[in-house]
Amino acid sequence: MGSFSIWHWLVVLAIVVVIFGTKKLRNIGGDLGGAIKSFKESMKGEDDSAKKEEADKQEAPKKIESRVVEGEVTARKPARKPVKKKA
Repeated sequence: MGSFSIWHWLVVLAIVVVIFGTKKLRNIGGDLGGAIKSFKESMKGEDDSAKKEEADKQEAPKKIESRVVEGEVTARKPARKPVKKKA
């Protein structure tokens, strides 16, 4: 008596169809399918918007404030010294 066989499930299905009718079951199935589809689309939309925001942050140019003093340009971050190549 541990597990149900296919015949048990067919009897249960027949009872459910008799009680609710095929039209009501079809409507319930359609509603459930529509809800799942809507949920998937909303989750996909959130993922796309999050990826788009992240890409916008990465692509935005970084602004460095600088000022001119007696013809020289000074920046907050000093420029890197060029690396000399050994011959």
